[in-house]
Amino acid sequence: MVEGRIIGPGRARSAAAPLLLSFPLVGDNETYFARGLGLREEVKDSLARDYHSAIVDRLKGSGFALTIADTTIRLAEEFGFCYGVERAVDYAYQTRQRFPERDVYITGEIIHNPGVNGRLKAMGIRFMDGSEGDHGPGPHEGDVVIVPAFGVPLADMDRFQKIGCVLVDTTCGSVLNVWKNVENYTKNGFTSIIHGKYGHEETRATASRALRDPAGRFLVVRDLDQTQIVCDYILGRGDHDRFLKTFEGAVSPGFEPDRDLGHVGLANQTTMLSSESLAIAGKIREAMVERWGEAAMAERFRSFDTICSATQDRQDAVRRLVERGVDMMVVIGGYNSSNTTHLAEITENEFPTYHVADAGCLVSREVIRHKPLHSPIEIETRDWLPQGRPLVIGLTAGASTPNNEIGATVSRLFAFRGQELA
Repeated sequence: MVEGRIIGPGRARSAAAPLLLSFPLVGDNETYFARGLGLREEVKDSLARDYHSAIVDRLKGSGFALTIADTTIRLAEEFGFCYGVERAVDYAYQTRQRFPERDVYITGEIIHNPGVNGRLKAMGIRFMDGSEGDHGPGPHEGDVVIVPAFGVPLADMDRFQKIGCVLVDTTCGSVLNVWKNVENYTKNGFTSIIHGKYGHEETRATASRALRDPAGRFLVVRDLDQTQIVCDYILGRGDHDRFLKTFEGAVSPGFEPDRDLGHVGLANQTTMLSSESLAIAGKIREAMVERWGEAAMAERFRSFDTICSATQDRQDAVRRLVERGVDMMVVIGGYNSSNTTHLAEITENEFPTYHVADAGCLVSREVIRHKPLHSPIEIETRDWLPQGRPLVIGLTAGASTPNNEIGATVSRLFAFRGQELA
């Protein structure tokens, strides 16, 4: 093995756990890219063609609102592609441009948007999780592997390195910040309690960082109800076997609550609802204080707000939009997109809220396909769009939703109300 150059700035990490410091070279190409591949200008027009929307530009230029006759559409001031998502998609396009003759793989969805992932498949990029069909027999030595914005578990990174793959790492900086905190918890003997969905790619990648040291421990809690179970155990009111059954598959190997809940550090999947993450941290701290006293907190409890700024900004923008007044809400984004789901959660109890995967879900003025917050499947609702009276429609989109989907949705909404965009 000879040393390959790492493209990009150094990343904060514990000294005991270096990350991919050397790579086998393939021909005369570097084998690890973390800051693009030097082809941003070459792919710029392709990205604009695939994802730009003149309608969205018009909305932004008119104060994030358009009114035609008795219909007003108000767009949240923060919406759609965040920086990390935009960067990941950009790098994927650059990868295909840089390696036109090689097999290019991605570990799973680049982002949680079916349209974007479909375009990458059309470019010949194979999805290793099978989410876009047969991924082929690879990867093999010399093949290119794109790491998505969510990151991947350490075991996967190690496997790709051993195979001899070229790696294009698009992991979001906000996710890297969470990893840094989790690695510090492990280094200092703390169990990482992660607010997230254990099956989500980001949370699995984060949990793996707690295990860089064999003594590392983690526990994933989904919501406040699961948090209460943890708090009860801290306070001596829990059942050992029931606890392990409840969190089966969401704890580190060999997890022992009697041992591993004495020193805890809080982290979260960056796309969770920020108010819930803060509430979870608060409840666990209260239980720790009740059990061991306030004076012990400096040595027993750690917490950092690791919700990414883009997620927070989009949630705050929805709340401001509601304050301006809307009659209903349409939220656009993949159904498996955590940050999109939480945008819909903000307004679901205030007025009709429809989480749609894309503009095509707006079937007609009578029919919409959407996924209610607690439904496992998409459903069809009739008579969803009021007619014959003034209507203000609120609109936002998750961080994985491109502008062209937002623009197409705006066009359909006006058309179904009998108006045409000039």
